Amino acid sequence: MINLLTILGKRTLWALENMGQFGDMVVKIIIMLPRVRDYWALMIGQMIKIGIHSLPIVLIIAFFAGMVTSVQTGYQFQGYVPLYLVGSIVLGSVLLELAPVLGGLVLSGRVGATIAAEIGTMKVTEQLDAMKVMAMDPVLYLAIPRILAGMFMLPVLVVFADLLGVLSGMVVAVNTMDVSIPEFERGMRQFFRTKDAYFGLAKAFAFGITITSVACYQGFKVRPGSGAEGVGAATTNTVVVSCILILVLDYLLAKTLL
Repeated sequence: MINLLTILGKRTLWALENMGQFGDMVVKIIIMLPRVRDYWALMIGQMIKIGIHSLPIVLIIAFFAGMVTSVQTGYQFQGYVPLYLVGSIVLGSVLLELAPVLGGLVLSGRVGATIAAEIGTMKVTEQLDAMKVMAMDPVLYLAIPRILAGMFMLPVLVVFADLLGVLSGMVVAVNTMDVSIPEFERGMRQFFRTKDAYFGLAKAFAFGITITSVACYQGFKVRPGSGAEGVGAATTNTVVVSCILILVLDYLLAKTLL
């Protein structure tokens, strides 16, 4: 019993310590945001890396997600409800869940792990100390450009994922379920609500901030002498924590905004 309480106490202190350190990083970021001239060019470069370089894998995920949704919906609806409703299910699923959530989970592995590895490697090789010696704040030059780039680019990626996911779902419905294009469009129009599109983009906005901020924090937290092991742990923690937070935020945002 005593050992259990000791473990719980240590875990609680560890969690509170991490929350405090993460909060300190967030406060620094907010304070330094007005210095836009210092990180503008770096942010553009990160937007290209996070946005354009991630576009192919996001589109592949959206393409097959739309197809699978269409097939599963047609299978469950067959013989019970009109198949033109496949259009409404595909549109709603892609806009509200599949594009933002799957896009966020994929980017937590691709973008989040990359950011944590980059910053963690700089911490291990003492490049962050060199930046401080040259009066360059690592939070300003490393964290802010990446966080803002993720915040702006994930919604853009989700827009493309929405378009391709709905299109692929329509192609499958037309070719395998005898649903005509006008019927599919009828289903989409009948139950479409503008707030669904905005809600999906709002989730992508929140997921982009979450992935990049967690990745930056994990990179900064690497111990200087931990070497490759520390960098590997930071990348693993980034992916695990980001995926969990994405699912938690998905529920909280749905509960709050829908």
